[in-house]
Amino acid sequence: MAEHRLVRERYRLLDTIGRGGMGEVWRARDEALGRQVAVKCLKPMGQRQEAGFLRVLRERFRREARVAAALQHRGITVVHDFGEDDGILFIVMELLNGRNLSQLLDDNRRQPLPVPDVIEVAEQIAAALAYTHEQAVVHRDLKPANIVRIADGTVKICDFGIARLGHDIGFTARLTGSGVAMGSPHYMSPEQIGGGTVDHRSDLYSLGCVLYEIATGAPPFAQGDAWAVLVGHRDTPPAPPRAARPDLPEEYQRIILDLLAKEPDDRPRDADELAKRLADARHRRAHRGTGHESDDLTVPAPRLPSWTRGITPGAPSAGVRPPRRTPADTAAAILTDAWTVARDPLRGEASSALGPDRPAPPVDHHALLASLAERLALGHALARAGRHFEAQERYGEVLAGRERLLGPDHPDTLGCRHHVAVGLCRLGRLEEGRTAARDVAEARTRVLGAHHPDTLTTRWELACVAGQLGRWPEALTAYQGVAAGRAVALGPDHPDTLAARYETGVALGRLGRSAEALAHYRELIAARTRAQGPDDPETLRTRHGLGVNYGRLDRWTEALAEAREVAAARVRVLGGDHPDTLASRREVAVALGRLGRWAEALDAYRAVADARERTLGAAHLDALASHGEEAQCLERLGRTDEAAALYRRIAALRRERAGRRR
Repeated sequence: MAEHRLVRERYRLLDTIGRGGMGEVWRARDEALGRQVAVKCLKPMGQRQEAGFLRVLRERFRREARVAAALQHRGITVVHDFGEDDGILFIVMELLNGRNLSQLLDDNRRQPLPVPDVIEVAEQIAAALAYTHEQAVVHRDLKPANIVRIADGTVKICDFGIARLGHDIGFTARLTGSGVAMGSPHYMSPEQIGGGTVDHRSDLYSLGCVLYEIATGAPPFAQGDAWAVLVGHRDTPPAPPRAARPDLPEEYQRIILDLLAKEPDDRPRDADELAKRLADARHRRAHRGTGHESDDLTVPAPRLPSWTRGITPGAPSAGVRPPRRTPADTAAAILTDAWTVARDPLRGEASSALGPDRPAPPVDHHALLASLAERLALGHALARAGRHFEAQERYGEVLAGRERLLGPDHPDTLGCRHHVAVGLCRLGRLEEGRTAARDVAEARTRVLGAHHPDTLTTRWELACVAGQLGRWPEALTAYQGVAAGRAVALGPDHPDTLAARYETGVALGRLGRSAEALAHYRELIAARTRAQGPDDPETLRTRHGLGVNYGRLDRWTEALAEAREVAAARVRVLGGDHPDTLASRREVAVALGRLGRWAEALDAYRAVADARERTLGAAHLDALASHGEEAQCLERLGRTDEAAALYRRIAALRRERAGRRR
């Protein structure tokens, strides 16, 4: 593509910053917003491909680009826009100020990265993959060139969606004349090579290849012949990394080799399990105190620990599973520095019964804490399965144990108290949950600081439960505090900061302060457009809130115009039957009715009701509510017989629903 070309009359291509088998990446200027971005252009396929194939390509590209654009995580490159211009498919991403891992190795003359850097990369990528896999998205082309470390130390995965597109429609499966798969053979899992089922565990294998390379300077199978590389992945156990890198700690070698297991079932179960194992290894090394250079892996004091990266509101913080120790090792237990209590919290009266001259037998704190961590993980699993009462029992057990072992103000104890507070709310015990969350927020503020991510997470929960209880002044104050704190800790354009600002707007509207809400939403729309793009689902959600508050101020003409624009954008980005799209289409119907245009409102309400019935089922509460609004429209138009018939159908469906629930 020609330099300085204008793509879609908006993105000015400046210079090429990367080339690959499928296209080019350009540094570009977004003329509309005055910022620099990266534009990836897929090369035209030429006349050799059938028209049907190209149609499939374009549709799959659009679908996958939408998936990539919906991913919002610190460790994933932000996608702003995508489309087609003059026959060339393109995707617009944030321009990263950093170097990918392959470039970092080249800069270092292919020497391995320092061990602390390897660990940081592993922890950050594990967190990003955990989030991505939760969204049912598998990268399928994870490699050093697709992982970038930017100037502030953040590690980001690139090219989500594009790699998946290539796998699904044959780009990476096409063969060259020699019969070798195109793509990145050094990082392909055995199941990818063999054409088997590919799921999230294939990404874990590829991550193992990446970690092996940055830890040793070469991928696990570095033969020059591509076919030999593929056979190596399929049939040959990799050489232990410590054979080439003796200072790599043993526990990290074990993790890398487990990631490189030939059978997916032999790898870590998922990225969450990998993240826990990495946290265990860091914790173990940080407190071992052997004096070896490779043991100095703690995060420097001014930085937040790596597990805070990508933190999102309401998500349970991962518990650390400390290693089991023998009694002889307990002198170096993890209860160090400010968290060491004056006496062994497990001895109690039993210690004095032994007599003043007889020392109590050593207690393996690590084993006890490991057991508590396992119970905490079980609690999280029960909560995810909706078994909240049982989850709360586990949380209570862990809290009691941690208070005895670590003290009431240890961060891990406070983390468990946070889970107890959230669990109370899930059980419908909102007032108790509110009190518990307030106490945890105060304790975390005192111990960790007002702007620590854990403190802000608890304050977010406190704001949520206040809203559920209808205490909107309290919720507003809490959301404003969280937004201000996240702006300081994470930055003003971080997704978590913007989420808190959005909830602030909701609270203003609930308090009837719609004029303030309008001004707030306009500022937030500008921020989200700048940070995430005009068609990002969260930008559209904010515009939806703007339209609702136009209506609350009886500015129905403006409300109708905004609702129509948002509905059209949501159809384009999310699809016609997405719940958010239907919510916007309902706002169109509401505005039409308020303007007295009841015939148009009836058509709009009916379309929403039919879509909800089709996607959710006839007896779903949202579908029933929409049919109720349709019946009210019929009454407004004097079509009382049709309205009565619809009301009878709604009543029958409600009885059917009640019968199923019994």
